[in-house]
Amino acid sequence: MTYEWYEYPLIIAVGFGAAFLNTVGGGGSLFSVPILTFMGLPITIANATSRVALLFQNISAVGGFKSKGVELPWPYSLYLGLASLGGGLIGSLVASKVPDEVFTKIFVLVMFLAVFLIIYDPFKSKGQEKLDTKSQVIGTISFFFIGIYGGFIQAGIGFLVIAVLSLVNNLSLVKSNYVKVFAAIIYTAVSVAVFAWQGKVLWMTGFILAIGHALGGWYASRWSVTAGEVWIKRVMIISIIGMAIKLWFF
Repeated sequence: MTYEWYEYPLIIAVGFGAAFLNTVGGGGSLFSVPILTFMGLPITIANATSRVALLFQNISAVGGFKSKGVELPWPYSLYLGLASLGGGLIGSLVASKVPDEVFTKIFVLVMFLAVFLIIYDPFKSKGQEKLDTKSQVIGTISFFFIGIYGGFIQAGIGFLVIAVLSLVNNLSLVKSNYVKVFAAIIYTAVSVAVFAWQGKVLWMTGFILAIGHALGGWYASRWSVTAGEVWIKRVMIISIIGMAIKLWFF
């Protein structure tokens, strides 16, 4: 697929914004995937192609968190990543077979669910971290099912990850985001491989988008996760509703 000259910086800018939101919370794919569809990509192709950029974003974000001295719960984070890998493989195989019109309806429903989670924000952690064996087992099983969802649609998965790590393990938002991007490297790599095997990835588009995602992931991981959070949520809600209406009716 070829683009006009001005569309290249637009794709990079979209990638930066999506990566910023993905890293500090979630929902970035709710922007990038619809915008790619507005530029002419079928939604299943846009969904698959965006995974290439997400892989670069998460690698960059891990480097950013590490550079700021945030500690990664280990080896718990590895268990979560491996569990999500298995689920991601299943979800990706299912997604590669879903027709565009069905996928669009599912995607829009996820958008409205994301709006609900943004508004009510039920995932604030309380108390000390819980990393005992029972909590780690519950978290690992939860991540397997999150991996299925992530392999299938990806969008909004950050909210689910933060929910598990906050409610099950009482991790802070910063540490939850660090674990999230680390685990995402593993299941996103599987998704990219599956979608590539199915011929769903537009590599040039994916790599252009990846430039913005890598820059956005690095910047967002180093940026205070609380600064400007209220305004980020407001912008997300307005944009998600607008794009959902566009996708559902047009």
